[in-house]
Amino acid sequence: MPTSSPLPGTVNGRKFNRMSVIQKLLDQFQEALRNGSFVKLTLSAPRGPDRSLKQIQIRSIELRGAAQLSFVYHHKDRDITKNFPWDEGISLLTEILGRDFRNAHLFTTRLAWQLEIHDGGGARLLERPAHHEAPPSKAHDRSKQRCIIPTTPWLHALGVTTADGKICRGMEAKFRQIDRFVEIMNPLLHAAGLGSPAPVRVVDMGCGKGYLTFGLFDVLHRQPNRDIRIRGIEAREELVALGNQVARAHQFTGLTFEQSAIADTPLTAIDVVIALHACDTATDDAIAQGIAAGAKLIVVSPCCHKELREQLVAPESLAATLRHGILRERQAEFVTDALRAALLEWAGYDTSVFEFTSTEHTAKNLMIAAVRRSPAPKESKDSASAQRVRALAAMYGIHSQRLANALKFTLRTP
Repeated sequence: MPTSSPLPGTVNGRKFNRMSVIQKLLDQFQEALRNGSFVKLTLSAPRGPDRSLKQIQIRSIELRGAAQLSFVYHHKDRDITKNFPWDEGISLLTEILGRDFRNAHLFTTRLAWQLEIHDGGGARLLERPAHHEAPPSKAHDRSKQRCIIPTTPWLHALGVTTADGKICRGMEAKFRQIDRFVEIMNPLLHAAGLGSPAPVRVVDMGCGKGYLTFGLFDVLHRQPNRDIRIRGIEAREELVALGNQVARAHQFTGLTFEQSAIADTPLTAIDVVIALHACDTATDDAIAQGIAAGAKLIVVSPCCHKELREQLVAPESLAATLRHGILRERQAEFVTDALRAALLEWAGYDTSVFEFTSTEHTAKNLMIAAVRRSPAPKESKDSASAQRVRALAAMYGIHSQRLANALKFTLRTP
C-alpha cells in the first residue's frame, strides 16, 4: 500500500522532514541547558483549545537548590507560573511544540533559533546571531514590580511582615498570594467597567483575617480620586474586631468589617462580590447573593467541596475509577465548580475558571471570575445555556445543588 510522504521542513535552507526540524530545536534547547548558555525560550502563535492563552515563556531557575524549568503561561488577563524538573519540562515542551504552538524562539548566549510551523504542516528553523551576552539570574524570586509594598504598615499589623518590612518566616506564600490576588483583580475590574477612576463598592464574604481585603483596598485606595468602599464579612467576632482596629489605625476610611454569616448578609448597591476559600456551600451562598444584587463582578476561590460527593453517580466509563476515594473527591470538585460556572453563564455572566496561584503556595488554587454582561437578563429555563447545565448535572446524577436551588433553577429536565 502507498504511504504518505513525511511533511517537509528546512533548517537554514537545508531540507529535512518536519519532525527532524522540531527535534533540532529541542536538541539545541537541551544542549544550551547543559552547557549553561540558555537564556529563554518563547512559544507563540497558539492553536490549542485555550483561546485565552497567548504565549509561554520558559526560563531556567533554581528552586530549593534544584534545577527547574519555569513555564510562565501568559493569558489575556493573567499570568500563571508552573515549575518543573528538567526532564518533566522537556517532556512537556516536546508534547506541546507543534501541537499547541506554531512558533518558538530559542535564545542562548551563543546563537538564537527561530522555529516556524506552517498551517500546511511544514516547518522551518532559522539560525540567528545571539542577542544576549550572558544568561539571566536563575533566582526563583527575581525582583519585580509588586502590587503590594512589603513595608506598608498594615502587613505588619496582620503579622505578615516584621516592623522593618521584612516578610516573616512562614508568611512568604501568604504575601505572594496577596500580591497575586490584587494583580488578578485589576484586569477583572476593568473588564467589568470598574477601572480607575470609577467608584467601586466591594463585599468580601468570609474574609477571615482580611489579608486579601486589606490588599485590595490598599491598591485601590492609592489610585487618585477613587471612591472606594469595601466591607469584609466574617463570622468570627475576634477577626472582625482585629480588622476594624487595623483599618482605623491606618486611616483606611471606607474599609469596614462586619460580623455575619455569608447567607445572612443582604447585599444592595454592590459592584463586586468576593469569596475566597469560603467552605463548601458558603461559596454558593456568596455567588447567589452577588447575582441577586446585580454585582458587575463575582470572584470566588472555592474550598471543601462536600455537597455533591454523596449524590455523585459515575458515568459508566468512569464507574471503576470513581470507586477510589481520592478520585471521587476530585471529580466532585470538578463537577461542583463546573456547575457553578455554567449557572453563572446562565444567569448572565461571562465566566472564566483559572489557576489563582501556584499549587506550591496553596492547594486551593482554583478561581472562578464572572463579569456581568450588559444588559444581563437571566436566560430562559430552556435556553442553550440552561440545557448545558442540565446535561452536566444529568451526566453525574446530580439532582440538587445549593446555587441552583438559590437561583430556582431545576437541574432535572422539566
